[in-house]
Amino acid sequence: MADLNITSYEDIYSKIKETLLQSRSQAYSAVNFAMVQAYWQIGCIIVEYEQAGNVRAGYGKSVLQELSNRLTKDFGKGFSVRTLQQMKKFYVMFPNTNALRSQLT
Repeated sequence: MADLNITSYEDIYSKIKETLLQSRSQAYSAVNFAMVQAYWQIGCIIVEYEQAGNVRAGYGKSVLQELSNRLTKDFGKGFSVRTLQQMKKFYVMFPNTNALRSQLT
């Protein structure tokens, strides 16, 4: 840090701006990765627990509709039946979390 080569106000501003932009980028990446993991886990829960490991539930869409209603009430938009179906597909495509991590990095 001692060798920043700052000679003017513009240099100070540029270094601070660069630091903030890098930190924001790292924060966005960390949040995005955490959300991808959450979506994978949601898909896992639906497939493995609600469907006993089967790709489709034996009792139709009522479970997904109820989950959608309750999650939307508690967390807002982003939990439609279609989105929950996509989370299931995501888990089915990447049932091994290690394979998922290698694809994300």
